[in-house]
Amino acid sequence: MTNIVNHWIGGKSVEGASGTYGPVTDPATGAVTTKVAFASVEEVDAAVAAARAAFASWGQSSLAQRTQILFRFRALLDAHRDEIAALITAEHGKVRSDALGEVARGLEIVDLACGITVQLKGELSTQVASRVDVAAIRQPLGVVAGITPFNFPAMVPMWMFPIAIACGNTFVLKPSEKDPSASVRLAELLSEAGLPDGVFNVVHGDKVAVDRLLEHPDVKAVSFVGSTPIARHIHTTASAHGKRVQALGGAKNHMLVLPDADLDAAADAAVSAAYGSAGERCMAISAVVAVGSIGDELVEKIRERAEKIKIGPGNDPASEMGPLITRAHRDKVASYVRNAAAEGCEVVLDGTGFTVDGHEDGHWIGISLLDRVPTTAKAYQDEIFGPVLCVLRAGTYEEGVALINASPFGNGTAIFTRDGGAARRFQLEAEAGMVGVNVPIPVPVGYHSFGGWKDSLFGDHHIYGNDGTHFYTRGKVVTTRWPDPADAPAGVDLGFPRNH
Repeated sequence: MTNIVNHWIGGKSVEGASGTYGPVTDPATGAVTTKVAFASVEEVDAAVAAARAAFASWGQSSLAQRTQILFRFRALLDAHRDEIAALITAEHGKVRSDALGEVARGLEIVDLACGITVQLKGELSTQVASRVDVAAIRQPLGVVAGITPFNFPAMVPMWMFPIAIACGNTFVLKPSEKDPSASVRLAELLSEAGLPDGVFNVVHGDKVAVDRLLEHPDVKAVSFVGSTPIARHIHTTASAHGKRVQALGGAKNHMLVLPDADLDAAADAAVSAAYGSAGERCMAISAVVAVGSIGDELVEKIRERAEKIKIGPGNDPASEMGPLITRAHRDKVASYVRNAAAEGCEVVLDGTGFTVDGHEDGHWIGISLLDRVPTTAKAYQDEIFGPVLCVLRAGTYEEGVALINASPFGNGTAIFTRDGGAARRFQLEAEAGMVGVNVPIPVPVGYHSFGGWKDSLFGDHHIYGNDGTHFYTRGKVVTTRWPDPADAPAGVDLGFPRNH
């Protein structure tokens, strides 16, 4: 019997009532293992209503109560990290080490939320005028929503909801329908930690559920991570309905390698950053820009390393890279490689014919490496979201930076060099929200914020860190004047001497 993933509304599992379900497959075998209930408008409304009802008390709860619950959740999450990683591997396909790493990065944001008391401290100015004080405080918004992608089914939701609920909001999560089980398990652990019913809710579905969240008058803010076209739609639609929005879009992250770089270190970094998690991450390095005469040597070093990557089922400890999420996505990724030569690319490695013995129906694709890629090629222009690395050539540092900055995306970028002056120039001149210096994937730690520039971000706030706290709260300034007790009306004795 096929398992069913249900919604989580008001602190309990709720069976789908719409009659519509989506398939969840094991990417390593291609077999449908689970089906997930798709929410109707009415079911989304029920989740929002539960969140709104819970906000009446949760929004007034003490910081001590909120953080105590989050500390208990953190302990449960740590104790169940292997279980959650197994759910990720079963539905996403990534290898176990990647899945465990995802949970660990989510834990970083839970740690931040446990210490939210520091982030929520206000400001006070006394005696701005005679007996007048001014205080600035931050208060929760109400019901907020998160719409998250398939590639990090545990980590990206944890970029959002721990901070949101720590700030006093209630939350409705719409996770990817491709790998929904991790989000429900997180909801169960939150409930076990003592989170009141309705503070955290999960509804599954497709565009029907998403659009209802974007339009619902009781949803005050929307967080999103996904592709640029959808991020643009989320931002436009939710903003038109008066909501605060942070919508993180796609990327085409470049790694600039200067002639003085340690080429072995650069090749190691390029391989891990391009092919880790099968390239299904918005911070993957998908374009290496080789400066000067080092291109041939660098490409050869990348090829040598890439050919040694062990591809197989995510639950096989020997596997270093797993399958792609769906067969349709696998075919789309393969199309870029198959068309590359006709677009002027030199195909160094072609992984489109790869398969795994005994798992022939899995969503497999091997490592692909394209050299001398022109900027007109679709393999360069589009976010492929798979294990395909493009290498471009540039004659100078200036040419390389101009190439990078011409991209419509600006999520992350990196430079590999031994020259501190060149690195300093790059970190100031690169038009991207996150920059690495000899670090290929510059995802910041939890207490700094994550976010890109240009078509990689729609909205004014980055995610988690200080930006996360500001996004999930709104500021209020309170100006007060109190008379001196010595000036109390006659007949009222407060124990103060009279001034006259």
